[in-house]
Amino acid sequence: MTAVPAPLTAPIVDELRAVIGDRVSTAAAVRDHHASGEDYMTPMPPDAVCFAQSTEEVSAIVKICAAHGVPVIPYGTGTSLEGHVIAVHGGVCLDVSQMNAIVEVNAEDLDCRVQAGVTRKQLNEHLRDTGLFFPIDPGADASLGGMAATRASGTNAVRYGTMRENVLGLTVVLADGRIIRTGGRARKSAAGYDLTRLFIGSEGTLGVITEVQTRLYGIPEAMSTAVCQFPTLADAVDTVILTIQSGIPVARIELLDDVQMDACIRYSKLDGYEAKPTLWFEFHGTEVSVSEQAEMVGAIAGDFGGGGFQWTSRTEERNQLWQARHDAYFAALALQPGKKGIATDACVPISRLAECLLDTQRDIQEAGMVAPIVGHVGDGNFHLVILIDPDKDEELKAAKALIERMNYRAIAMGGTCTGEHGIGLGKKDFLTAEHGEAVSVMRSIKHSLDPSNIMNPGKMLRM
Repeated sequence: MTAVPAPLTAPIVDELRAVIGDRVSTAAAVRDHHASGEDYMTPMPPDAVCFAQSTEEVSAIVKICAAHGVPVIPYGTGTSLEGHVIAVHGGVCLDVSQMNAIVEVNAEDLDCRVQAGVTRKQLNEHLRDTGLFFPIDPGADASLGGMAATRASGTNAVRYGTMRENVLGLTVVLADGRIIRTGGRARKSAAGYDLTRLFIGSEGTLGVITEVQTRLYGIPEAMSTAVCQFPTLADAVDTVILTIQSGIPVARIELLDDVQMDACIRYSKLDGYEAKPTLWFEFHGTEVSVSEQAEMVGAIAGDFGGGGFQWTSRTEERNQLWQARHDAYFAALALQPGKKGIATDACVPISRLAECLLDTQRDIQEAGMVAPIVGHVGDGNFHLVILIDPDKDEELKAAKALIERMNYRAIAMGGTCTGEHGIGLGKKDFLTAEHGEAVSVMRSIKHSLDPSNIMNPGKMLRM
């Protein structure tokens, strides 16, 4: 564990305890638990962890930290992938996991308001008897506050959009402790700056999100899942492109290359499949429309050499397939036990997806690395899990070089260095390459809202 100078003195800890009592912890085990997310970077623990239970408590904690210049690192479930929760300058980790109340559900208006620590699975379990669901599914059972802060998306984004499209409003505690509420329940508004979108994707650098007002959707009458395997990666991607261009309202399109499919077959016991580039689809709608969608996609896939197109509406079979997809990271790790996985992503316009994927696959092979590819390809987003020996510096160096080439390639194609993981610690240089002078405007906004740079310092922007 890397030692970090502690700016937090005993009197400041006493001030925090006066606000939330024994929900302030300086225990090494608690601090170490909050020292990193699901990333590959060196863990750095905060000096203390505060478990808040309300927006007012968050405000009080931030005011104390602001008065003493102590960094504040928001923490939801710790599933971020780019070092977002690492305490690079020590300070207070503000854990919102106990802020897990579902404040209101407005079934008639298809929206709800939840505290930031509510997870997507918790929300959908609560909604189960209402006929509604929350569709954003990044794989991990992340908190909605964290999902808003990192502008998460996932497997359903091709039909339902990302957090950017689904958050109607936020409650945010600013760096000076002020509480603001952005947006509202109306489906549109022309009133003032769109502060909601400013905080979505801000990665905790502008304030702490404490409540989220989000859209909900009716549970479809019917759902079916289809799987189709292809002779080449290009054939699979061409199928995706034509499917989207044909206007077929697919809910999910997931791509697994031959390496990732091999890993999933072994790990999740997917009998009857081969280690080939594979597309997994999901269709939502009425019984008739779902059947029509599956048949149309099946015909397109056949034109590109897709074989064994199988689809099912049986819940247990669908759940097995999607669980295997969600376990893809662990399946990849199982290819080389003992190695660590570095997860990274990029996103390009769908017309450039095949080129970008094939160039990346060629790059992996030339580097002599094992890095399965999996993607939410309906919106041009794909991921690598690069397997390395954490004790070998040369492997980490090679992985970083591979990530660098992939990101610059995506940017050159009109894409982005990250479709959903965010910038955090790992992609600050790529943010500058992607946005150029606009980054200076981002710094100005950061300085205006957080002049002392206490909100998740070291992340996203070089100040």
